[in-house]
Amino acid sequence: DEDIEFRYAVAGYLGISEILKRLDSLEESMLKLWENQNKLWEEVRSLREDVDTLKNDVNALKNDVDTLKSDVNALKNDVREIRTTLDRLTLTVEEEARSMVKYKIKEKLNVEIELSNIFIDSKEVDIYGADDEICIIGEATVRLGVKLVNELLDKVELIKSKRPDLLRKRIIKVIYTDYAAPEAIEAARNNGVWILRWDKDLTPMVIEAG
Repeated sequence: DEDIEFRYAVAGYLGISEILKRLDSLEESMLKLWENQNKLWEEVRSLREDVDTLKNDVNALKNDVDTLKSDVNALKNDVREIRTTLDRLTLTVEEEARSMVKYKIKEKLNVEIELSNIFIDSKEVDIYGADDEICIIGEATVRLGVKLVNELLDKVELIKSKRPDLLRKRIIKVIYTDYAAPEAIEAARNNGVWILRWDKDLTPMVIEAG
């Protein structure tokens, strides 16, 4: 009997020991699980912080875009105003040019010719006028360079080919300007173009055969 009781006691001890080992293993597993869960929560918290940062960056970007749009709109308005001012200035220069050229023609040749602008194949000629004998073909600009001298010469040739009816026996080529570059004055003189400023002639008037 005692032997049987001893065996039961040993068996019971061994069973409890196994249970305790399993409990210890379970506890370790639970600790690892808690550690992993805590790590997961840390990662979630970090992710939320990144998302919040991203949201702030997106909001900042939207604000920058809105500011940029406002700046672009303001720039468009400035450009529109500048264009309007330039259009008005150009119109004033052309009107002044026609008035001054008309006056000088009257003064030098004692003929009075009405001047206006015309279009030849969509190209504008700032100054044009004619009587039975003479026609005036010209341009008006604030600053004169060689390029405009060449453009005037090209327009004269264009009139000759497209609208010869506008030409007369004598032609006066003229450019009215506030300032003329030295090379432009030389080019005009070499091509018989009269450069006129409000206060004086920069090149002489030349009357050529049409």
